[in-house]
This record gives sequence, structure tokens and C-alpha cells, in this order.
Amino acid sequence: MISVTIDGATVEVEEGTTVLEAARGAGCAVASLCFDERLAPFGACRVCLVGIEGSPGPVPSCTTPCADGMVVSTDDPDSRRVARNVVELVLSELPSAPGPHTELAAVARELEAGEPRWTGETHPVDHDLDHPYLAMQHELCISCGRCVRACDEVQGAFALTATGRGFDANIAAGMGTGFRDSSCVSCGACADTCPTDAITELSLIAIAQEATG
Repeated sequence: MISVTIDGATVEVEEGTTVLEAARGAGCAVASLCFDERLAPFGACRVCLVGIEGSPGPVPSCTTPCADGMVVSTDDPDSRRVARNVVELVLSELPSAPGPHTELAAVARELEAGEPRWTGETHPVDHDLDHPYLAMQHELCISCGRCVRACDEVQGAFALTATGRGFDANIAAGMGTGFRDSSCVSCGACADTCPTDAITELSLIAIAQEATG
């Protein structure tokens, strides 16, 4: 066991524990978008940033292992500022605000992210509704990689893949042939982990449409 101080409280954790695991285990709220405890840490979104004493800048807590005597601040001002900017940039690419029930919306609230400060092109609405149970709403994809990794690591179906780069980054099913013709086994792992509803159940879309008239 090693000793780590998080937001002024000292905790004992096993070697190999990440800063994110230690912080959440100590009851500290640390926002994240690409992290899912069922998947291997990815460190792509740069939202779970924290301050560590002696570090020149914010560090991603999901991929940083704890060290004995480490002093961590989950409310470090620089870390929160950078994470907030990342979330606002993500929001600026969406054609509409994320559903209030989504993980992305919750993270935006937690980091007090305001209206996007960057104006420009947003993702066009692009839906793949051919699957009997699942829907892909490509315009809501933020390229966190969670669906692809869930499909690979949890189910082993390898039905999804990441495509494009930068603003054009997205996900595709099969060899670009769509969800229905992919190797999808309808397990729902992708929809379960998606933080934005880019992949969701068809039935939930119908319910949302009925609720909004």
C-alpha cells in the first residue's frame, strides 16, 4: 500500500491505482468523458485533469498511477480551466445542445461550461437507423472512443471503428456498410457506454420524439 493525499485528505491505495480511481474512491468528483471503468484507460479527452504537487501542469488522472507521497488537487484552477475549455470546444461542434440526461451534459454542468465561445461549422445531422434495435446519430459523436473499445474489449465483436481526423473524426459500423450489415451482435455495450446518445436505442429516440411532440 502507498499513501496519497487528495484534496487535503490522506488515503491508502494499492500500487498501480490510478489517480482517478483514488480520487473517486475518496469521494472526490472528477469529470471525464473517455473513461469507463469497464475499459482500459484511454487518456484521450483531457477532461479528467488534476493538479499534482511538483508537476509543471495539469495531468490526466485516468492514466496517471499514484506514487507514494503524491499530493493531488482535484479542484486545481488550471486543470478545471483547461477541462472546461475542452468541453466547450466539444459542445461547439454539436448542432444542438446535448440531452440533459446525457453524460456530456452532466460533465458540462459539473465543470460549469457555458455556451460555446467558438462559432463555426457544426456536424451535419446524419443518422443510421437501419439496425433493428440501435441508432447511430453521427452528429452527436465526440470521438471519445468508448463505443469502439466497448465493442472490442467487452464484447469482442469488432463491429465499430474510428474514422477520420480532427473535425471529421467519427465512428463507422462494418466496412462503411452500416450497422445492419456489420458484425454487431446487438449486445448494446456501445449504447450503454456512449456519453452523448450518438449510439442509442431506437426505442429511446421514439420516446424522446413523443415527449417533445
